[in-house]
Amino acid sequence: MASRILCTLVALLVTAASTFTHAAEKPEAQIRQTLRKQVLKQAAIDLKALPITVTAAKASRSAGGIHDFYSEGDYWWSDPQDPDGPYIQRDGQTNPDNFVAHRHAMVRFSMIVGNLTSAYLLTGNKLYAEAVMKHVRAWFVDEATRMNPNLLYAQAIKGIATGRGIGIIDTIHLIEVAQSLLRLEEARAVTSVDLSAVRQWFADYLEWISTHPYGIKEMEATNNHGTCWAMQTAMFAKFTGNKERMTFCADRYKQIFLPQQMAADGSFPRETARTKPYGYSLFNLDAMATLCEILSTPQDNLWTYTTSEGKNMQKGIDYLYPYVTDKENWPFPHDVMYWEQWPVAHPFLLFAALHLPDKGYLATWKQLEHFPTNDEVLRNLPIRNPIIWIKNN
Repeated sequence: MASRILCTLVALLVTAASTFTHAAEKPEAQIRQTLRKQVLKQAAIDLKALPITVTAAKASRSAGGIHDFYSEGDYWWSDPQDPDGPYIQRDGQTNPDNFVAHRHAMVRFSMIVGNLTSAYLLTGNKLYAEAVMKHVRAWFVDEATRMNPNLLYAQAIKGIATGRGIGIIDTIHLIEVAQSLLRLEEARAVTSVDLSAVRQWFADYLEWISTHPYGIKEMEATNNHGTCWAMQTAMFAKFTGNKERMTFCADRYKQIFLPQQMAADGSFPRETARTKPYGYSLFNLDAMATLCEILSTPQDNLWTYTTSEGKNMQKGIDYLYPYVTDKENWPFPHDVMYWEQWPVAHPFLLFAALHLPDKGYLATWKQLEHFPTNDEVLRNLPIRNPIIWIKNN
């Protein structure tokens, strides 16, 4: 009996010690531990993957050429009363017959680059970095396969528009490509010479989204499109060293996004008014959190910046977080599509756990899906590779 009691006490002490040790681990270490096995498993597959760029598929309805990215508005459908005429809108309802091959190729590219970079940061194996550059050169450098640095033909609508400014949101998937390259450069796995032509591509694209009428219209959008324009602009400016654009985006967050998009309770009325209020609210908070992550410095910490009305990231997260842990209490209608697919391991949970007092964010993030496969989720999840965003220590 004494022996059994002793064994039980020892087991309890070991469990308690293990729990204490785990709790004492830095969030960065916990994040790596959570993702390591799956990242390396996927990296073994990604090492063998061949590049697929926009040149691999040509849309018959595209007004552009083989090197032009093309997509079609998700919520636009053939008119039953006029099948050959202009498309009509069904807000929130994705048309499965629209052309999505280029978007899928870009999402795949972002996932491969982000995962291979994560694997390099975990192991130091340069094979991963070399594989990243194979895909990067195909998309941005090689004349036969590169994408033109503009989005003139994104989110087109049959019979109405050959492209639209809101199509710029399609390149949110290049954010983690730029971040991956910055991390590889910091680790000296690639050189500035390796990245020279790539940086020129991003500089050209940054100029286009900053000056073309499509880009200006997207910049001025009052909902998640405006947030995503700034999130992209900030990342591409950081990658290319354009401090003026970075400052512009930080000011926009302080002067436009918090004051005009966020309500006093931390919600986003322009998102909750849509037919997918839950998914859009998550998406916009993810974009704001990522913008803060890209731009914050010790001298200008957007994570703690607060408006005169008391609006800040903490308030936005405090509003939405309870509906991540229990979405059945969501006070607005269910999304017309994909209600069941949300939430996943959202970047706002990850970044909040790193920068704000952790109210359970990291524990919740750990329990959610880290490697979703649903197309709609992937389309609306700008950050899928946490390891490329966290510190080495």
